[in-house]
Amino acid sequence: MERRDLLRAILAAFYLPAGIVHVAWPAPFLTVMPAFVPYPYEVVIGTGIVEILGAIALYIPRLRWLAGVMLAAYAVCVYPANIQHAWNDIAVAHDYAMLWYHVPRLPFQPVLIWAALYAGQVIDWPWRRKV
Repeated sequence: MERRDLLRAILAAFYLPAGIVHVAWPAPFLTVMPAFVPYPYEVVIGTGIVEILGAIALYIPRLRWLAGVMLAAYAVCVYPANIQHAWNDIAVAHDYAMLWYHVPRLPFQPVLIWAALYAGQVIDWPWRRKV
């Protein structure tokens, strides 16, 4: 299996169930939504739909590029909620046990952005395509 195919499978295995959970059980995600986000319920449902469609579209060749761009944009857009989640769990609730979750998650977000762009064949970095 090629690197890009493996990464595509990993992302789909991550985003598809995450999207289903966002749509089926939105309540926990509403608690980490920053206050400045309008229509939080609709945003949570929308992000779940983006995750589901993005995971599927990674396997449709003519939609793959768009899926990569959309999943990368999604990862950028949800970053404030990830920061809010970490802040609420660690600083406000003093739940230091959650450090194992938040410490790797926050700096890993740029890797998810790159992975979506690479799996979607938007970029080739750091590997070049064979001519």
